[in-house]
Amino acid sequence: MNCAFCHKTLTATRIHIRDECPACRRDLHICLNCEFYDPHAYRQCRESVREPVQDKEKANFCDFFRVSQSGSAPGGEKDKAFSKLENLFKRSGGFS
Repeated sequence: MNCAFCHKTLTATRIHIRDECPACRRDLHICLNCEFYDPHAYRQCRESVREPVQDKEKANFCDFFRVSQSGSAPGGEKDKAFSKLENLFKRSGGFS
């Protein structure tokens, strides 16, 4: 797998809740490093989670977490920028 932040290749096959990337020290047990993360899916997850994880970049206790074998999360900077815009307009009431 690759770290979703610094893209360093990691050899770990199991990630625990408190594990960090040795290069950038960011959390590894996060949605962005999960096989089921999909920015275009409902709640951004291909699993049927009851409660969505709000911060996809922070460690979480999701039972569905599985290390992504395809590298870092799909989407990248473009999806992050789009997500920030969506959140901005949600807070301000959207377009009028």
